[in-house]
Amino acid sequence: MISFLDIQAITGRHAAEIEAAARGVIRSGWYLRGEATRQFEQAYSTFTGTTHCVGCANGLDALALILKGYIHLGVMRPGDEVVVPANTFIASVLAITRCGLTPVFVEPDPHTLQIDGTLIEKALTTRTRAVMIVHLYGRCAYTETIGDLCRQHGLKLIEDNAQAHGCRYLHAGSPLNGKRTGSLGDAAGHSFYPGKNLGALGDAGAVTTDDAELADIIRTIGNYGMRPKYYCPTEGVNSRIDEIQATILQVKLKYLDEENAWRRHIAGIYARQLPAALCPIKPEDADKEDNVFHLFPIFCLNRDKLQHALIAQGIETQIHYPVPPHRQECFPQFHRLSLPLTERLAQTELSLPISPVLTDEEAIFISTAINHAYSTPTKNS
Repeated sequence: MISFLDIQAITGRHAAEIEAAARGVIRSGWYLRGEATRQFEQAYSTFTGTTHCVGCANGLDALALILKGYIHLGVMRPGDEVVVPANTFIASVLAITRCGLTPVFVEPDPHTLQIDGTLIEKALTTRTRAVMIVHLYGRCAYTETIGDLCRQHGLKLIEDNAQAHGCRYLHAGSPLNGKRTGSLGDAAGHSFYPGKNLGALGDAGAVTTDDAELADIIRTIGNYGMRPKYYCPTEGVNSRIDEIQATILQVKLKYLDEENAWRRHIAGIYARQLPAALCPIKPEDADKEDNVFHLFPIFCLNRDKLQHALIAQGIETQIHYPVPPHRQECFPQFHRLSLPLTERLAQTELSLPISPVLTDEEAIFISTAINHAYSTPTKNS
């Protein structure tokens, strides 16, 4: 069986270092808001190229803390609007609604599958305060069009960087050329869920920003709103990264670029082996650092049949995401929206195995199995 993501094997590559680091924290007797957290926050802010990093409990909290911080600072207030991609994991939207803000959905670019910057301006109103871009599947979603638009309209640019740790923006001549995701906007939320490119061994997250005032209020809000201890000038929440997860992430951070490079290598095999009708990645684009391939999606009208054919060959796949946010039962207010491209992607997307431990032979076996299943006629095709 080729598993979709063998987290045990990925962790096992660095098991000795991880165990030693965790043992050091256990023996220290200090498990929250200590030296391990401080060191990871410094290492990750350096890695992303930002001035500040604030650890928190998970990626959803990271995004919500950014928005709560802006509300506290008077940049936003409940009822204001945040533009967000229509095709994204629901956490991007939950962060907005949790803060009493209103998501405004924008369709993706059919070529990149990222939010279509040319459609954002049409979605703006007098209540718009921010644009949230999501580096979906591990591909950089930032464009000069989006950056210029936010500057022209005085909007905050927020990155959902849950899927793109280590990714870079590539645009020759731009002052941002070569910068990593998480440093392209005003603030970014990061998830370190175990299945991410940089994954903890439990839940963890972080915010990165160059805004010292925002970082300070986020750190306060995430610690019950206390400043100093037991005095709460701000209504806060409990959202902190623990010392063990922080030290594990610092170990794994050292290998992130190397592991992302292997993901690109596997993506290149898929891109060369699979038919262009299924694969959104061109072979010549697979090696570019503007994609770290958290996921490798293909798109097929007979998605469910293909998935069943692959499992019969011992190949596990997943679907991201079968129900888009505006169709979720918890959001009846959005059910009447017409977002046809997002809905078509939800009906046809299938994610293939891709990870630092997937071998060339496995990637070729998977590609061969897909080509055989895709080219074999079925009774209902």
